[in-house]
Amino acid sequence: MSDVLLLNGPNLGILGRREPEIYGTDTLDDIERAVGEEVAAQGWGVIAEQHDCEGALIRTIQNSYGTVGAIVNPGALMIAGWSLRDALADYPRPFVEVHLSNVWARESFRHDSVIAPLASGVIVGLGALGYRLAARALTSTVR
Repeated sequence: MSDVLLLNGPNLGILGRREPEIYGTDTLDDIERAVGEEVAAQGWGVIAEQHDCEGALIRTIQNSYGTVGAIVNPGALMIAGWSLRDALADYPRPFVEVHLSNVWARESFRHDSVIAPLASGVIVGLGALGYRLAARALTSTVR
């Protein structure tokens, strides 16, 4: 069996209670289950990791080169997470960047991602559904 890396950055471990008017009421466990459902038909599993520390995210990426692809929500590290960006530049598989909220409808400092130029695609503003769509994108592109 192959696995998809589901990587979530700072503050995403408290989804479901963190500003639900912006991020929704789904928890990270709900999202992990949904991604697992999407990739199960491919015979894939999910390796789900959430870290508030950029170094731990980097270590996870470096230890996950054997995965078939990744879904990455870097959280605010999208703005200036240069070392996270460098780790993803070296990740040998496709990945999709996901954000629960529409970052372009929010504060201007959220309008640029240092991660997005490396991603196979970017999904924003669709809440937890964005993770399902990212999983579908990976199942369609990874053979």
